[in-house]
Amino acid sequence: MKSRMIKLATGTAALLLLSTGANATLNTDKVTLKGNMVVKYNKVPQPVDTLTEAFSEGMFYGRFRTNFFYWDWKTEYDGKTKDNKNNGVGGSLIYKTAPFKNISATVGMYTSQNLDFFRMDKEDIKYAKSGKDTFSRYNVATGGHYGMTVLAQAYLQYDVTKKSKVVLGRQMFETVFTKSNDTKMIPNTFDGATATIKDLPKTTIKLGYLAKQKLRDHTTSHDVLAYTPDDPTTSYNDSWDGNDDSAINKNLTVDRIGDDNKLLVASITNKSIKNLKANVSYAAVPGVLSNLVLEAHYAIPVGSMKIVPGVRYMMQFDDLGANYGVANLKGNQDGYTDPNSLDTDLLCARVDFKQGAFLGRLGYSKVADKADIVAPWRGFPTGGFTRAMAQYNWYANTKTYMLRLGYDFGKANILPGFSIMGRYAIQDFDENKAGVAADSNVIHIDLRQNIAKNSELKFRFGSVSADEKAGKDYSYNEYRLEYNYFF
Repeated sequence: MKSRMIKLATGTAALLLLSTGANATLNTDKVTLKGNMVVKYNKVPQPVDTLTEAFSEGMFYGRFRTNFFYWDWKTEYDGKTKDNKNNGVGGSLIYKTAPFKNISATVGMYTSQNLDFFRMDKEDIKYAKSGKDTFSRYNVATGGHYGMTVLAQAYLQYDVTKKSKVVLGRQMFETVFTKSNDTKMIPNTFDGATATIKDLPKTTIKLGYLAKQKLRDHTTSHDVLAYTPDDPTTSYNDSWDGNDDSAINKNLTVDRIGDDNKLLVASITNKSIKNLKANVSYAAVPGVLSNLVLEAHYAIPVGSMKIVPGVRYMMQFDDLGANYGVANLKGNQDGYTDPNSLDTDLLCARVDFKQGAFLGRLGYSKVADKADIVAPWRGFPTGGFTRAMAQYNWYANTKTYMLRLGYDFGKANILPGFSIMGRYAIQDFDENKAGVAADSNVIHIDLRQNIAKNSELKFRFGSVSADEKAGKDYSYNEYRLEYNYFF
C-alpha cells in the first residue's frame, strides 16, 4: 500500500507539472473536430426539389491527415516484442447529397499510405502496436503491399422527421458499446441499419442492427464477434482477416459460434431532470452474450464550479452455455472461478470538477471476479472513467484508479488554440490469473494546437511502468504525432 501511495503521489505531481485538457475542439466552417476525434458537420446540404439538384447541391468534405507512431519497449524479448514504428499519410473525401424527398446519401473514401522510412519491415509487422491500424497486416502478409484505400462510409439516410432518421449501409454508430474510435487514419464502421429518434422531449433513442463490422486496419468487413485462429501451416496470421480487435475474445471462434453473428443495440438517453443525464443501453449478440448498461451523471453547481459525479454499471450475461473455457479473453482460464461462463459485471464511478477552462477528474472502476468483459466494438467499457491510451482494463477482478487534469489555454484566452490533458492511472490486475496483464502505472499526456482555422497538430505521449510477471517486464513508452487539415 505504501508503494502504491508513493506511485500515486509521483503521478499526481507529474500531471500537475506537465499538464493541467478539457478536450479542445477544432471549428472550421464546415466541420467541428471534437476532442474524441468525432467529426460534427456544421454545414450540410439543404433539401431540394429535384433528383438532379440532390447531386448538384451536394457537398464535399475533405481531410488531409498524417499519423506517426513510435513504441519503445523497456526490454525486447526475442520473438515476442520489438521496438516498432509506423505511419499513415492520407485522409478522406466525403460526399453528401442534398436530401430529396427526405432521402440522402453519403459516401466516404479513406486512404492511409505508409512512408518507407518510418515503418516496420514486412517480416516484422507482427510486432506493430498502436501504429498497426495505419495499414492492413493481412494484406501485407499475404503478398500485398503497404497502404490501403477503403470505402469506409456508404449509406442511405431517410429523415423520418426533422429530429429523427434511419440510416442503412456502412456507417459510424456512436453508443456506449460501439464507437468510430477515429484516432488513427480510418474509422471503425459497421454494415447495418440504425435509427436515431429525438422527437420525445429531451430524449435520444438509438437503435442498431449491425450485420458486419469493419475495423480500422481492414479493407473488408468481417463478423462482429467471431475470432479466426491462426493456422500454423500458413506463413501469415489468418486472424488478421477476421475480427482481430485487441479486445476480442479468442475463445469465441468461427468454428464455435459461426461467422454470421449480428449485434443488436438499443440506447435511451434522457435529460428531463435538470442537471441530470441518464442513459440505459442494451446490446446483444443473440445466442452468445448480452449487455445492459445503466449510467447517470449529475451536475452540482458550486459557485463558479460544477461538480459532476457519474456512475456506470454494466452487466454481461452469458447466453452461450459453453462446455469450454470462455471467461478469459486470451484463452488462459487459470484463476477463473467459472471458466465456462461469460457472466460478469463492471462498476465505474467518477467525479468531475469543471471551472472555465479547467477540468479535473477522479475515476474508479472494478470488474467482478467472474469473466472478462467482451467489447470488440471500440466502445471501451471503462472509457470516460479510468481508461488511459492503449489500455484494456476490463479483465476480471481488475481495479483501476485514475486522476485526469486538463486545461484549455485557448478558452482561457492565454494561448489561442492550445490545450493540454493528462491522465495518471493505477491498474491493479489479478496476479492469480495467468491470462491478464501485470499491475501497472500509466501516465498519458495530450498536447493539442489548432493552427489557423482549418488544421490541428496533436502530440500524445504514454508511459507504462509495469510490474514483472512470469519473469518479464512489459513497460514501455509510446509517442504519437498527428496532423489534421480540413478543406
